[in-house]
Amino acid sequence: MEWLFYVVAVVVGLGISGSAVYALYWSSQHGQLRDFERGATSIFDDQEPQGEMTDHFPAPRRKPGAPPPES
Repeated sequence: MEWLFYVVAVVVGLGISGSAVYALYWSSQHGQLRDFERGATSIFDDQEPQGEMTDHFPAPRRKPGAPPPES
């Protein structure tokens, strides 16, 4: 019965590997790997220009009982 575990593990491993290979093939056929610069800057807009940080993580710590910061 131990062989059943190995068969299931191999089938699952082949399925995951096959899915990864197919995803890479699909992305190369649909132009997802052509222009990395455009994709990297597509998240920026007028409210948050490229190269200018408008949000902060982690937020500055406040002392307990202090009023919330003004926005």
